[in-house]
Amino acid sequence: MSTILIVLLLVLAAIAVLLVIAWRMMIYMPGHLFQGDPPPLDAHQERVREALQQDLTRLADDIGPRDLSDHYVALIDAAAFIEKELIEAGYEPRRQEFEVDGKKVWNIDVECTGCQRADKILVVAAHYDTIPRSPGANDNGSAVVANLALARQFANRQPATTIRFTFFVNEESPYYMTEDMGALRYAKRCQADREDLIGMICLETIGYYSDEPGSQRYPMSWIGRLYPTTGNFVAVVGNVRSRRFVRRVVRHLRQSPFPIQGMAAPRWLKDSFRSDHAAFWQCGYPALMITDTANFRYAHYHTPQDTVDKIHFTVLARLVTALESSVAAITS
Repeated sequence: MSTILIVLLLVLAAIAVLLVIAWRMMIYMPGHLFQGDPPPLDAHQERVREALQQDLTRLADDIGPRDLSDHYVALIDAAAFIEKELIEAGYEPRRQEFEVDGKKVWNIDVECTGCQRADKILVVAAHYDTIPRSPGANDNGSAVVANLALARQFANRQPATTIRFTFFVNEESPYYMTEDMGALRYAKRCQADREDLIGMICLETIGYYSDEPGSQRYPMSWIGRLYPTTGNFVAVVGNVRSRRFVRRVVRHLRQSPFPIQGMAAPRWLKDSFRSDHAAFWQCGYPALMITDTANFRYAHYHTPQDTVDKIHFTVLARLVTALESSVAAITS
């Protein structure tokens, strides 16, 4: 065997090893991927579905676009709505207030204090602002009402680990990853207070699904060779440093009859940064985004047509109850 052939074989072997390592670090996810028709909603899921629809109608139809520049009053109305619902659930909401362009805005959170490991904290979060002119039913009203539903379910529980249900302001441009972004303010405060976050779950645009072949697109063509081209699943997206947390969440979610895909994305996949979880990455915390993939599936993303009638409430209710079980397992 010639020296050139030996070198070529060694190079090919090294490439194969690197591909296996990359697959194991970024693509591999534990648990069984659900396929087929899910069971009908049970009584609990029906109640969740009704609450989701009622809350989203209030947020997207009645309040509408909510942003600092053009719809500041509506932004404050949205915050007041969230606080009211949390108070009615039995919580005492806390504000993290700050000023942007001469206007006061705030993050909101509530806490279920852990009975065994109170210093260990899981953050479950969604941003409540929209881009101007969009009622934001999916981006990000679907996630806000899902987070409210989860907060209600845990209001009378005592988890072993502390859970914070958090609602961020100013995720959308031009505030994303600036000092005026609510999530970055919050993550930096957690860092300054040396809080021990076991992870942050960001709910981002989770209300649209399709069983049509070819309904799912990706930012790069090679990703479509690894993941489904039918947009009926939810994606769990973290970075490589958060891969253990991503797998933990995927493993628990896959115990419910809901199709879950996961990725621990490399830094150069810039679309993986597109929400509040990226602020927690910047502060060194494990974090992930749960999403229907937004514009890679949803034609009405960031438009005035992002309205309540586009939301798949039955599927969203299934996802919320899967999240409920998963958060309970992670914090038990």
